[in-house]
Amino acid sequence: MRHLFHKLRQSALVRNTGWMLAGNGLRLVIQAAYFILVARSLGPQSYGAFAAAIAMVGIVSPFVGFGCGNLLVKHVARDHASFPRAWGNGLFLTLITGMLGIILVCACGTLWTASVPRTLLILVAVSELLLYKTIDLCVFAFGAFEMMGRCALVNAFLSMARLIAIASLTKFVAHPTATVWGGAYLVATAFAMLFALSAVRRNLGRCALQLHVIWGELREGLYFSVGLSATSIYNDIDKAMLARLGTLAATGVYAAAYRLVDVALVPVSSMLSAAYPRFFRKGVDGISATMAYAKQLFLWSITYSLVAFLLLVVCAPLVPRILGASYANSVESLRWLALLPVLKACHYLFANALTGAGLQGLRTLLQIVVAIFNVLINLWLIPAYSWRGAAWSSLMSDGLLALLMWTALILISRRARQTRVQSELSPLGDPTC
Repeated sequence: MRHLFHKLRQSALVRNTGWMLAGNGLRLVIQAAYFILVARSLGPQSYGAFAAAIAMVGIVSPFVGFGCGNLLVKHVARDHASFPRAWGNGLFLTLITGMLGIILVCACGTLWTASVPRTLLILVAVSELLLYKTIDLCVFAFGAFEMMGRCALVNAFLSMARLIAIASLTKFVAHPTATVWGGAYLVATAFAMLFALSAVRRNLGRCALQLHVIWGELREGLYFSVGLSATSIYNDIDKAMLARLGTLAATGVYAAAYRLVDVALVPVSSMLSAAYPRFFRKGVDGISATMAYAKQLFLWSITYSLVAFLLLVVCAPLVPRILGASYANSVESLRWLALLPVLKACHYLFANALTGAGLQGLRTLLQIVVAIFNVLINLWLIPAYSWRGAAWSSLMSDGLLALLMWTALILISRRARQTRVQSELSPLGDPTC
């Protein structure tokens, strides 16, 4: 046991996962506090409008930066000297594409549903597409150097800023609306962005803009963006579709339950964030190396996810006691969604194995297939079954994605193994030898 404990202490992955888990644990407590305040003060109707605005903006959000955060991790994980260029180009792309995304959302968002106020949509778009995406790039920058303590600090600061914003709002505004909360949300995100940028400047150095490099990386960056967009669709489009095809109250009930599932995934996401740069380093040796690394992480991930599943099912009746009686239907919704941590833990690991091996294009293709499936099945299930239909479609979509990712890994690794064996045996069968 002493030897095992010493080995764990020496493991960089365990240390980095611990940093992320500690930071995300603190962030989790803070987020839980402001989530309860937001849900109780707004009620299902206004909270549904805010959740729908977040979901609509989330469809555009992955295209902001064209995957520059992932590219930064890839380059810096393999060569630390490439940071100034990757950081400068990332900031430039985030600024330009973020502004374009805000224009797009403001122009097209209200065409989707008139139930979400335009002002709220603008506030959320600026917060998420420009301010938060800059914070996200800062987190990627620290993650590329495996400075997980800094990643955790930036994320915790963002959550604390939002907690202070909603606490101030509930103290000084008797009945805050979704639009008022959207304004406070923007101010809090702006403060967090300034903190994150100063932290990167202080710890990692200046940026260097090299625009000619951007064009050569747009294709791979687009793969990351499309893949993230597909992820956003099968994770969040159901909330926007509920607002359009159902009611805002149903959207609020479902969004609250889904939010709790996201909270349950924090330990797994912490471990995956710590391991993400290593997938790129393992990927130098091909798909077999990234798949072997994913298998090392699989047992812990699936064990925790099964425990999370049981806890969500057992503790679901506590939701209306915490959020208020108006969220009573969230109990059933949470129990339906409780299996998602298991499914997501599987396909996240499989997907990172593909990305690390340079197969982001294939990962993106599979995500697009599942996103299309999710939209089509939501068009049938949501009008017929409201939030229950959205929950069923989420389970089917995440299950399908896990199956597709695993199948792809098996087939590609088998083909790579056969190719390697043939290359080793080919000289023996060559008549010229």
